[in-house]
Amino acid sequence: MSILFSPLKIRSITLKNRIVVSPMCQYSAADGFANDWHLVHLGTRAVGGAGLVFTEATAVSPEGRISPYDLGLWCNEQIEPLKRITDFISNNGSVPGIQLAHAGRKASTTQPWLGDKLIPVSEGGWHTVAPSSIPFADDKDTPQELTDTEIATIVTSFKTAALRALKAGFKIIEIHAAHGYLINQFLSPLCNIRKDSYGGSFENRIRFLLEIIEAIRTVWYDELPLFVRISATDWAENGWTIEDSVKLAEVLKHKGVDLIDCSSGAVVSYAKISAKPNYQVPFAAAVRKAGVLTGAVGIIVSATQAEEILSNQQADLIFMARELLRNPYFPINAAIQLDQNFDMPLQYERAQRKK
Repeated sequence: MSILFSPLKIRSITLKNRIVVSPMCQYSAADGFANDWHLVHLGTRAVGGAGLVFTEATAVSPEGRISPYDLGLWCNEQIEPLKRITDFISNNGSVPGIQLAHAGRKASTTQPWLGDKLIPVSEGGWHTVAPSSIPFADDKDTPQELTDTEIATIVTSFKTAALRALKAGFKIIEIHAAHGYLINQFLSPLCNIRKDSYGGSFENRIRFLLEIIEAIRTVWYDELPLFVRISATDWAENGWTIEDSVKLAEVLKHKGVDLIDCSSGAVVSYAKISAKPNYQVPFAAAVRKAGVLTGAVGIIVSATQAEEILSNQQADLIFMARELLRNPYFPINAAIQLDQNFDMPLQYERAQRKK
């Protein structure tokens, strides 16, 4: 049997295959509320056969959004529209997951197709926050350095968002600690130059993430998995390295984290990244050696490529983004290519290949 189409049990949750719909921002929400776009976008990928379907980065507070059009879960009223989506995903054989996030200094920007430009407060934007008052780029906002009290408030925001996620029917939470957003900003010495208990040493820089994990685990059921997405390297001199990521994995596996989703970069604007197929897979492989499940991500576009990564024991799950935007039915097509039996929706059974 293909490993790509073998089940994987994590705590009480069994994924029917190893294909994951990676969190992908849609920039299509209003005031944080999910709508029909999100239902169809995420629901189609469940119908397409992915084992796990993640929402986009979902903000734990209004000022934690990347743009005014991000999903949010900072109030109870946002639960019901998401529950409609998780019900559909579950009823079609996939597991619904949510990525909880805070954008930090990369917040208050326009949608990408409008240039990712800073939205000033005078035009409906908001002041950004970060571990240190260092802007992401010259044309971005200079963030306000967070106080200890403000840090504690954000930790609580992650906890209450996790409780709402539970009520909304999600079965897996992923904490977004990658791509230059707030938690990643604390981890990286390139943008965290604090002199207090949240800055300086490795142990201090990971403190914010650990506090978030501990807070979420007080409300997230023990039988439900918790993932963390990291940027395994900053791709910049004197930044966070793969060695740091392995060291972090050693800590997280004892803190209730079940899988580390290994992406990279985006914490500083000047990073030099040579992106190509499988370019991030070695990060997942290295972190996996620390004794924790990992997810591989980044220009994975074919069934044979995904199968090879799993066969080589470089990762346990395959997170796919752009390929699943192009083809939401990739899992069905991959099963055919790998000659695997695949339960298609009853409505689509007439398309099942006959041997």
